[in-house]
Amino acid sequence: MAIETLYDKDGSVNALQGKTVAILGYGSQGHAHAQNLRDSGVSVIVANRRESANGKLAIEHGYAPLPVDEAVKQADLIIMALPDEVQPEVYTKSIGPNLRPGTALGATHGFNIHFKTITPPDNIDVIMVAPKGPGHTVRSEFERGGGVPCLLAIEQDASGNAFNVAMAWAIGVGGGRAGILRTTFKDECETDLFGEQSVLCGGLSAMIKAGFEVLTEAGYPPELAYFEVCHELKLIIQMIEQGGLNYMRYSISNTAEFGDYYTGPKIIDSNTKDRMRKVLSDIQSGQFAKAFREDYEEGFKWFSKQREQDHNHPVEKIGKELRGMMPWIHPVEI
Repeated sequence: MAIETLYDKDGSVNALQGKTVAILGYGSQGHAHAQNLRDSGVSVIVANRRESANGKLAIEHGYAPLPVDEAVKQADLIIMALPDEVQPEVYTKSIGPNLRPGTALGATHGFNIHFKTITPPDNIDVIMVAPKGPGHTVRSEFERGGGVPCLLAIEQDASGNAFNVAMAWAIGVGGGRAGILRTTFKDECETDLFGEQSVLCGGLSAMIKAGFEVLTEAGYPPELAYFEVCHELKLIIQMIEQGGLNYMRYSISNTAEFGDYYTGPKIIDSNTKDRMRKVLSDIQSGQFAKAFREDYEEGFKWFSKQREQDHNHPVEKIGKELRGMMPWIHPVEI
């Protein structure tokens, strides 16, 4: 079934005129939503610790960061741009007790609302605007006169005006210039988690490491292995972004395209798809959300161990050396 797609012509920022929008958190998405909405004529306040790096950035951008509870008390639309794992605690302590009937609670990702780690009262609107791009792109595209496509969802319409408020928010951050796609919290959350885990982050990272290990274990130099399984990914991804798989295959050599068809199905086969279906099932059932929350509550012990292991993987060590030879890619090391 086709998703309804809306543009600037289908709405306006009027529903937020004379209102106050509080952005909770001035990180990747928070800084972009705050600045884009302000530039669209909306009154914006920011909640963030003043002494943190993000708080100092907010001050540099002309905001006076407030404590969360103070920002919530003043706002008509509260946008949660905090990390998923900290939102429930912040909601319980500082957001929920200060919500006024008729206000709107906004999310940039459906995780906590969908899995009910946050349960808002019945007398407020619950809406989502999720740009399909990182915050710095949401900001830079807006500044050049463009926008990033956004997903829009209404979980709860207590006021009868939730859609207009959500459209005003989406248009205000530039989504109406590229397209605003109507969806649900459930669909946004579950597809987002699946894409991250099975393809974009989990699947891709595992493929890079496995490919590097196969080549180096076979005796090939790690420098060559890095270039072939990691460095050139950007070129392939850029072509896919511009014109899909067809354009990528049009642009590469016949040898590479032949190998694509000949070998790809041997790597990603029916067994892989079955494992992907299990990943999706764990997301849909809430098993992944449960594991994520439990590890967070235990201090992210398992998460930190995995991060440390991959930080020291050989592909990362040789990659750091090789990126140092290529200043034109503006290498960033963590």
